[in-house]
Amino acid sequence: MARKLILHEDARSGNCYKIRLTAALLRLPLEVRSYDIIAGETRTREFLETVNATGCIPVLQIDEQFLPESNAACWYLAEGTDLLPEGRFDRADCLRWMFFEQYNHEPNIATLRFWLRFIGTANLSEEQRRMVAGKRAAGLAALQLMEDHLRVNDWLVGEAVTLADIALYPYTHKAEAGGFPLEDFPAVCEWIGRIEKLPAYVPMA
Repeated sequence: MARKLILHEDARSGNCYKIRLTAALLRLPLEVRSYDIIAGETRTREFLETVNATGCIPVLQIDEQFLPESNAACWYLAEGTDLLPEGRFDRADCLRWMFFEQYNHEPNIATLRFWLRFIGTANLSEEQRRMVAGKRAAGLAALQLMEDHLRVNDWLVGEAVTLADIALYPYTHKAEAGGFPLEDFPAVCEWIGRIEKLPAYVPMA
C-alpha cells in the first residue's frame, strides 16, 4: 500500500522545491503544508514538538514519520528509481554532488539570494555585509566547477538526469537573484534547459 507523503515547506525555498520536483518527476502524489519561515511559523511550539525540533524545513512526512533534510528526503523518494544510478561508483558520485550542493553551493548562492531578495541589502547586519564578498566568490567558484563539468557532460552523473542534477538545479536556476550572472556560464544554462524539458517537470513557485 502506498504511503501518504506530506511535504512541510515554504515554497520560496529551493531546498523545499527539490523535494517537490523529485516527487513530480517520479509522479508521486505529494500533499503540501505551507509555512512562512520569515514570519516564524516553523518556530512555534506545535511545529517544534510535532514536525521538527530544529525548527527547519523542509520536512517530508511519510505517514506518521518525519524526515528532515532535503537531500535525505529526495533520496527516500528516489530509492529504487532511475534517479539513483545502479553502479556503485555512480551512486557515490551522486552523493558527492549532493554534498557539494549543501557545503559549497547552497551556503553561498542560496544565502545571497535570501539576503538580497527577501531581507534586502539595507536590512543586512554588519556581519552579513562583511560576508557578502566572500560568499559571492565562493558561489562563483561553485558555478565554475559545474560549468567545467557540464562543458563535457550533459548531466552531472552518468548519461541521464539523477538526484545530483535535481539537488543542484533549484538554487542554480535562481542564482541571478543572488547577484550571480548565469550568462557567464553557458554550459550551466544549457543544463538548466535540459532539466526544464524533462517530462513531468514543475516550476518553482
